[in-house]
Amino acid sequence: MDIRSVCEPAPDRVGVNEDLVIAGPDFVVVLDGATAPAGVESGCVHSVAWLVARLGTQLAIPLLGRSRAPLAELLADAILAVRAEHEDTCDLANPDSPSSTVAMVRISDEVVEHLVLADSPIVLRGPDRRVTVLADNRIDLLPEYTLESVRRWRNQPGGFWVASTEPKAAYEAVAGTTERAAVEVVALLTDGASRYSERYGHSWEDLVELLETAGPRELIDQVRRYDGDAAAGSFLGKRYDDATAVLCRLPLPR
Repeated sequence: MDIRSVCEPAPDRVGVNEDLVIAGPDFVVVLDGATAPAGVESGCVHSVAWLVARLGTQLAIPLLGRSRAPLAELLADAILAVRAEHEDTCDLANPDSPSSTVAMVRISDEVVEHLVLADSPIVLRGPDRRVTVLADNRIDLLPEYTLESVRRWRNQPGGFWVASTEPKAAYEAVAGTTERAAVEVVALLTDGASRYSERYGHSWEDLVELLETAGPRELIDQVRRYDGDAAAGSFLGKRYDDATAVLCRLPLPR
C-alpha cells in the first residue's frame, strides 16, 4: 500500500499538535484530539496530546500484530487500556476529560474495513472514479453548541460519541466493510483538512483529485490559505486547526 501523509499543528499553535497518524502494511489510523476550551477543567492531569499518543499506541499494538478482531473491539480495548493508565490520578467521570476522534482502515485481500468516530471522515474512491464518504456527523446535529450542551450530549444516546473514557463509545462508531475490488484510493482526514470540502465548498471528488495529483501538502496549504482569507464570523468553530491528510493507493487485488 502506497501511503502519503501530512500531519501538522495549526499555524497559531506551533509545537502543539493534537493530531496523530499511525500506519502499517495493511492499516492506517488517524486521531484528532479535541482541544479543551479556555477555562474548562478536564479533571485530568494529562494533556489532550497525551491521550492521543496513548490511544494510538494501544491501537497500533494489535494492528501491527495482525489481530483480526473487529475494529470496534480494538478501539474499545484501547480506550479501556488508556483508562487504566490514568484512572488512579484523574477524575475520569468528568465529562470534559480529554477525547479524540478516530478514523481507521484495515485492508485485506477481500475487504476494506473502516471505522469513523466523530468528525474525521474517510473517503473511498473506486476504479470507476465513484467517491464514497464515510462520516460521522452527529456532532453537527446538536441543538446548540454551548459548553454545557456539548458536555451534556458527549458520549450519550442521542448525542455524539468520541474516544475518551467510555469503551462503549467504540461500538457507536460508523463502521463497515467494502469489497476490496471496489476500492482504489482511500483518504483519511481530520476536520482541519476535510474543511476543504465541508467548509470551503469543494466537492469530495475534487478533494481526492487534489490529494492524488498534488499530494497532502498541497491540500493543507490550500486549506490554510482559505482559513487566512475567511471573514471572521463566517464559520462555526476555530479559524485554524491541526490538519492531517492521508492518501492511500491500494495495490491491485491478488
